[in-house]
Amino acid sequence: MGILIDKNSKIIVQGITGKSGLLHARQCRDYGSDIVGGVTPGRGGTSIEGFTVFDSVADAVSQTNATVSMILVPAPWAADAIFEAAEAGIELTVCITEGIPVRDMVMVKRYLRHSKMRLVGPNCPGVITPGECEVGIMPGNIHKRGNIGVVSRSGTLTYEAVKQLSDAGLGQSTCVGIGGDPIIGMDFIDVLKLFTEDTDTKGVFIIGEIGGDAEELAAHWVKENLKKPAAAFIAGRTAPPGKRMGHAGAIITGGKGLAVDKIRMLEECGVVVAQSPVKIAEAMQEALNKN
Repeated sequence: MGILIDKNSKIIVQGITGKSGLLHARQCRDYGSDIVGGVTPGRGGTSIEGFTVFDSVADAVSQTNATVSMILVPAPWAADAIFEAAEAGIELTVCITEGIPVRDMVMVKRYLRHSKMRLVGPNCPGVITPGECEVGIMPGNIHKRGNIGVVSRSGTLTYEAVKQLSDAGLGQSTCVGIGGDPIIGMDFIDVLKLFTEDTDTKGVFIIGEIGGDAEELAAHWVKENLKKPAAAFIAGRTAPPGKRMGHAGAIITGGKGLAVDKIRMLEECGVVVAQSPVKIAEAMQEALNKN
């Protein structure tokens, strides 16, 4: 059992008849995830490659008992897709879509304050509980079942970290890519709380980037609350001020969000920080050995 998703999760894909929606629905199904259908307005009652298509999330939920949604719809309509999932009673939505306008996410964030639904993303690689379930676009073959929880702002760095951890014999309990946009659903602390409560998670690896203060806030939370070994890597140590790193949220502004400040704060709060992306597994092992 992992956090957020497991082998019993019933998943629908919003935007399943699009090229990306169908591709990743198929890949998740091949991994073993229970994809019970998809949603494309106007295509209800049809099927595509063995997936039943519904006109609305409400229809899909009522007929499949789905509790999880993966969103792969174009950015202009992604916020509406999130609202629709919440109103239909979906418990967890993973929004892969990139490029959602910040204004739209402001409205989503405000709406979710009064909703029970959890949102991962947008602009994220998703969630995977190795050997059980994947909701997202992560390469499942590099993951190995184990006891390290991974939470990351970066998609590709998540894959690098997981491959190193797996090769070092450090399997993962669950990996969560929270996304790199300025406004997202679940943040580091939201995920860390779940890892704290999860008996299958014995250590945590945090992957951060320049920009914002999410890593500093997470560091303080770890110091006060996390009783498990923690390690981290911060990308962007050599990025000059004003330089983006692919993510809308990964930009240094006003002298804030510097990698050096994040690294210092994490280390002061007891987190072992990898000094290079090739030292991720070593940092995690060091943190485990300290406890």
